[in-house]
Amino acid sequence: MDAILVSDLTKVYPGGFVGVSGVSFRVEEGEIYCLIGPNGSGKTTTLRIVSTVLKPTSGRVEICGVDALKNPLEARRLISYLPEEAGGYEDLTGREFIEFFVRLRLKGSDAVEAIEEAYKISGLGDALKRKVKTYSKGMRRLLALSAVLSVEPRVAILDEPTAGLDVERSLFIRDTIKGYNKSRGVSMLLSSHNMLEVEYLCDRVGIIYKGRIVAEGGVKELKEEYGARNLEEVFVRAAGGSIGFEQGASG
Repeated sequence: MDAILVSDLTKVYPGGFVGVSGVSFRVEEGEIYCLIGPNGSGKTTTLRIVSTVLKPTSGRVEICGVDALKNPLEARRLISYLPEEAGGYEDLTGREFIEFFVRLRLKGSDAVEAIEEAYKISGLGDALKRKVKTYSKGMRRLLALSAVLSVEPRVAILDEPTAGLDVERSLFIRDTIKGYNKSRGVSMLLSSHNMLEVEYLCDRVGIIYKGRIVAEGGVKELKEEYGARNLEEVFVRAAGGSIGFEQGASG
């Protein structure tokens, strides 16, 4: 059974703007799958639909065999979602934010273990005692991501997981994501602008452009297929455009 199955997904916004058009892909159990593309290509729209945050105009989404459009509550029990702009409750401390998020999903000793795990993942130390409103963008990102991963979902959906982080914390988060995937079997759907990040993390990649998947496959497979040295070149040749993806670690 696939962790995620997306079939012919289309989203037309009021006014006629097409966010995605006929997008189809699958994420296998235990796989890290990444959607890459420029701003406005449809990555975030796709992730929001798969996460049941946004309703599509048409198409089908299954999460571990559950029809996410017909049974969104059941699907949400299997998902943990990090949006592109993950905020926090400003007047809570970092610890209180983690505890609030985790206890929405888990109870008893499971919740206690997940909360301790989130503290560790965040790497924020004594800053967890401070209110979220005092945090930088990068600190907020770490806080939200630590809560998302700590509850050990069947499927983690991460929109630009290292956005706003410095190099050191970006590397830490990538290693954490990869470790969770390998040791705990959490299936993951990511989006990213950072091509080095994608090459390090992802088993397979879907290149999305103007709302459509224009190429898909393993990183090595795509580079061989398009005679490219890197994923930027793959994109240019698959989409016929030139986009300035980041080559280095984000920060």
